[in-house]
Amino acid sequence: MKKMTCKQLGGACDVEFSANTFKEIAELSKKHGMEMFQKKDGAHLKAMEDMQNLMKSPNGMQDWFENKRKEFATMPDIE
Repeated sequence: MKKMTCKQLGGACDVEFSANTFKEIAELSKKHGMEMFQKKDGAHLKAMEDMQNLMKSPNGMQDWFENKRKEFATMPDIE
């Protein structure tokens, strides 16, 4: 199991997510982002805007996800 923060995953806070796969951790991050969107959290809304800007580039989002997958793979396992 590995741990990453909201900030490490493109978000705006230090909430930690733990998962066995990058797909799982991405889903946890997405759920958290949706909750913050519903709460209209300004910092998270800004982070979401930044992510939307990434999507404007043909490979921007794909490259970002690949880099985060690699970062996840290098994270130490937690108990």
